[in-house]
Amino acid sequence: MSQPLDLKKTVNLPRTGFKMKANLPQLEPRMLERWRERDLYPKIREARQGRPPFILHDGPPYANGHIHLGHALNKILKDFIVKTRTMAGYDSPYLPGWDCHGLPIEIKVAGSKTGHGDPLALRRKCRAYAEKYVRIQREEFERLGVFGEWDDPYLTMSYRYEAETARLLGRFVEAGSVYRGLKPVHWCITCETALAEAEVEYADHESPSVYVEFPLRRGNAHLGTEAEGLPVRGLIWTTTPWTLPANLAICYHPQFEYSLVAAGEAAYLVATELLPTVAEECGWAGHRVLRTLAGAELEGLVFGHPWLDRESPAILAVHVTLEQGTGAVHTAPGHGYDDYVVGVEHGLEIYNPVDDAGRFVPEVEHFGGQNVFEANPRINEFMDERGVLVARRAVRHSYPHCWRCHNPVIFRATPQWFIGIDHGGLREKALECIRQVRWLPAWGEERISNMIAHRPDWCISRQRTWGVPIPAFYCTACGDPLLEAPVVAHVAELFEREGADAWYARPVHELMPADTRCGCGGQEFEKEFDILDVWFDSGASHAVALGHRPDLPWPSDVYLEGGDQYRGWFHSSLLVAVGVRGTAPYRTVICHGWTLDTEGRAMSKSLGNVISPLDVMKQNGAEILRLWVSSIQYTEDSRLGEEILARLREAYRKLRNTQRFLLGNLHDFEPPLGVPPEGLEEIDRWALARLAQVAARVEKAYEDFQFHVVYHTLYNFCTVDLSSFYLDVLKDRLYVLAPGSFSRRAAQTALFTITDTLVRLLAPILPFTSEEVWLELYGDTPPHESVHLAEYSRTADAFRDDELLERWRRLLEIRERVTKALEECRQAKQIGNSLEAQLTLRGPAETIRYLSTFRELRYLFLVSSVRLEPNQSAELEVEVAKVPHQRCERCWHYLPSVGSHDDLPTVCDRCRDILQEMRELETNR
Repeated sequence: MSQPLDLKKTVNLPRTGFKMKANLPQLEPRMLERWRERDLYPKIREARQGRPPFILHDGPPYANGHIHLGHALNKILKDFIVKTRTMAGYDSPYLPGWDCHGLPIEIKVAGSKTGHGDPLALRRKCRAYAEKYVRIQREEFERLGVFGEWDDPYLTMSYRYEAETARLLGRFVEAGSVYRGLKPVHWCITCETALAEAEVEYADHESPSVYVEFPLRRGNAHLGTEAEGLPVRGLIWTTTPWTLPANLAICYHPQFEYSLVAAGEAAYLVATELLPTVAEECGWAGHRVLRTLAGAELEGLVFGHPWLDRESPAILAVHVTLEQGTGAVHTAPGHGYDDYVVGVEHGLEIYNPVDDAGRFVPEVEHFGGQNVFEANPRINEFMDERGVLVARRAVRHSYPHCWRCHNPVIFRATPQWFIGIDHGGLREKALECIRQVRWLPAWGEERISNMIAHRPDWCISRQRTWGVPIPAFYCTACGDPLLEAPVVAHVAELFEREGADAWYARPVHELMPADTRCGCGGQEFEKEFDILDVWFDSGASHAVALGHRPDLPWPSDVYLEGGDQYRGWFHSSLLVAVGVRGTAPYRTVICHGWTLDTEGRAMSKSLGNVISPLDVMKQNGAEILRLWVSSIQYTEDSRLGEEILARLREAYRKLRNTQRFLLGNLHDFEPPLGVPPEGLEEIDRWALARLAQVAARVEKAYEDFQFHVVYHTLYNFCTVDLSSFYLDVLKDRLYVLAPGSFSRRAAQTALFTITDTLVRLLAPILPFTSEEVWLELYGDTPPHESVHLAEYSRTADAFRDDELLERWRRLLEIRERVTKALEECRQAKQIGNSLEAQLTLRGPAETIRYLSTFRELRYLFLVSSVRLEPNQSAELEVEVAKVPHQRCERCWHYLPSVGSHDDLPTVCDRCRDILQEMRELETNR
């Protein structure tokens, strides 16, 4: 045999078309186009037809503007769930939806004030605006790699959806739980509409904090003779002086103790527990307590309004607290929920002297026509001049603001439509249903339970145009409202054919069944022009999207949204479902946190810290965003910035390189060339046992929605178990042995199983990269045309072997000590490459016997020689020395046989035999 001219050509170096650098911003759009051309999503749906269903119901994002990072987090998480359940063999369709009605779009189109022009023209513009952003967001969500029925999503503005929403309202009407009433609600004076709880955000606001006295008019006998001739005053504290013109009473708690306090030239009634604070803030130096009495004794006192000719009786109420103030609560039933409740109980007028724009009506003495917030300082000055302002200062506190315009809102009694939360036991049924749902995180159960338990009746009317009209009428004869189930059903049929625009386009008589009459006998009616609360709109989505197709049954398995949806979509969906069907619309509810910058701040344009997912995809690719989502504990707030993106890019590079190595060493392998399990070497069986362990952990984590566990498990498997050990050890067998040798084919058999299993496990997180791997592994032919048509591999299950894993766990611990010793010698420049080293391992006889059970330890430790010596020491000793032999130019091991062959003087015995085998195979071919 003659010496080969180039030994490198006799080595089986990796070959693959799977590039080291992904160029994801270019790869991903091409992959998306391929999926579209191949109709991949319909094929996935067809492949899972008839399988057990698993339904994630999409909470509809608002069709307004480009997507932001919170959108990306939400949609990627949903895609993880759908893809994992599909890979697990479920029929898991994803029907995306959009919330299209409501205030933000109407403001964009028409401005902040309620329009008085053509409502049909306004609605057409709103529809066009929503359609535009549905198209835009759909493309952006698809760009994230999210699979779904993008060509036919559900839209809250579709004719069918508007009709079904009306029908659901009709079910509540039929049950008798819808009524019209005068109640205080959150009211935005900028947008001029009522707001739902979910449309209110809380922010710091500076308000005047004032103590105001109310002169006692009647009831002195209740206080005995202890006032010592001083005039008695009730004393209230408030941060909303503008509500004082609407004061109709003062509330005291029947069980609190109150003190009659002499201070200056008057005697004041103050809760005893709050007296020290009140005295300090009011500057009552030398005040004296004249007597104490129970709150119940104050019932029957009648005070006068601080400046109006109006009485303000003392009434008893348990909502009074001792957290702040005086223990006496100024009560305006038209401006607060507790005030309203106690006002109804005591027969007080629900008086609201403030108009839609937040101005006092002209009849309000001294302040008519003034904006309520602008009137605050003027009211204070006025009270100071009249001598009824005892103390004042400015306070910063959390105050409700409009979610859209971000301006402060007020509580204001207006005629609105309500759903009675206690009617028919709706509240209790909802609370019971909550207990039957799985909440992630678990604290979500208590959070939504508290909201349901303490919420007022649901105000379902809005004073806007872009939405589903409330199909109610008003009798022109008596003015009474008419909202009846048959009328609603008639209107819903029109909506089904023509959309909700029919309400504005058709005359009244065409919107009502023939011969509809009012209770007074009247047959002439006017339309209601309030629209339905958009949270009722979106809360109806489960009834519209689910239960109408065999593959989309009701209820859903999962809802997943951000933390604000406990008072939003989770909340309204629950009430609609319980009210109509008596049970929750979901089995599991998952809540994710907010997206923050690296310093933990909310992202905002003013801070200049906004990270757009579109920019991230343009610069890094969607896979990096998806990797971020998989790496975080998403139920908590999550940070993202350039440093984090850099770490994610490095993590992706390591994952990709692992897959590249696997593919590169399978270039000449096909499954028929594989060896049976019993032919695998022990290290191969260990790798497959470890793979089976990892696969089980990953599939369980997917099932439990623990995606960060998936990320860390797969990352560690790729970088530690594979790259740092198994693949490193395997290089010698893969590169050096003859291409078709049994041992090399055994290694490739294990590699193929690892690659095939790993790509399926990674596919839900990295769909683009996994598809690229799959096509390189299988080629572009059915039945393997996409990894996303596949299911999790079960091949590795047969290799589960805890005993084997435990045996190798001990070896790996020893290997770590060896690696450390080699590194120390390398740092000391005693050796270069670890193959320059020879090891001597000395230790207890049992340890040496254990190590001797492994074949060819030098390959496992990546050295040229290993000698085992038992001794009496308690621990294993590692001695590293430089090997005295020459290096084989082919396998790079330093061995005594190098130089002993005249025909091949630069190779070892093993490589000489391999070359001879390769030559014979070539000759016989």
